[in-house]
Amino acid sequence: MNERCKPKQVILHRSTFMLRAVMMALAIAAAGASAQPYPSKPVRIVVPFGPGGPTDLLARVVGQKLTEAWGQQVIIENRAGANGLVGAEVVAKSPPDGYTLLLGTNGTHGMNSSLFSKVPYDPVKDFAPITRLALQYFLLVCHPSLPARSVRDLIALARARPGQIVWAYGGSPTQLGAELFKKEAKVSVIVVPYKGNAPAVTSVVSGEASIVFGGIAQTNPQVKAGRLRALGMAGAQRSQVMPDVPTIAESGLPGFEVSAWYGLLAPAATPRAIVDRLNGEAMRMLKLPDVQQRLRGEAFETPADTPEAFAAVIRAELAKWPTVVKEAGIKPE
Repeated sequence: MNERCKPKQVILHRSTFMLRAVMMALAIAAAGASAQPYPSKPVRIVVPFGPGGPTDLLARVVGQKLTEAWGQQVIIENRAGANGLVGAEVVAKSPPDGYTLLLGTNGTHGMNSSLFSKVPYDPVKDFAPITRLALQYFLLVCHPSLPARSVRDLIALARARPGQIVWAYGGSPTQLGAELFKKEAKVSVIVVPYKGNAPAVTSVVSGEASIVFGGIAQTNPQVKAGRLRALGMAGAQRSQVMPDVPTIAESGLPGFEVSAWYGLLAPAATPRAIVDRLNGEAMRMLKLPDVQQRLRGEAFETPADTPEAFAAVIRAELAKWPTVVKEAGIKPE
């Protein structure tokens, strides 16, 4: 009886040995793969908006430079929808291996949390901040017929004419910027929506509306042509493009700041070594003369934060808008 069982035992032992050998080979292969230097395959940068905008432009500049530096293709994927929520959610739920990144904004990681009743990710817990790549200051401009030549003039005029001055906006940042101005300056103006910031600026050029926050690249040519009047810069400091225009903060509203920033983020739990590698690459590329020239041409500033500084920016952005939205009577979607 025992003799008859021996062939089966031998076969069983051989099968077990082969299974263990295969498992060991797979483990060695996996260890070898994990030990490969990052990046060892194409990297995807998700842009949560459509092609052609500033977020897309920045992603393509970054993607090109990373491809040149790494010898690995960097793929730009536009995943537009719900004011950036769709694309941001894709990255939040991606593996934390550094191969899927987000070109986020102060919309995806700030304002949306106040403007939407349900955000499908946690802007803090679900992401590893890498760096802010760029920011654009908004320029407060008015139609030349408005008797205001400074922010102080505008505040005095708005208080003298409550509910009479029309303020145009074309998106969440400029809408909340107008509401923040109303709150801080304690004035009453009529805030009117337009289908995009370009039509909003055009409405002020035509005289249909009187005031608007516009991007510098968009409004500066109109200011130079005399079709708009610059009143104040909404950034934390004066712009390098228009250094003679004072900030709103230094013109009567201390601490006032509304800008559009754009930053690189990875899914939470991405290894710190990968985050640091990406941060270092971003710091390097932002100093390249051709990149500087390209971004300055679009009136971008380049803050180049550390991951910790970028995380602090996100926390401050999230804390800034709930009160503004509530006091403005804006109902979350």
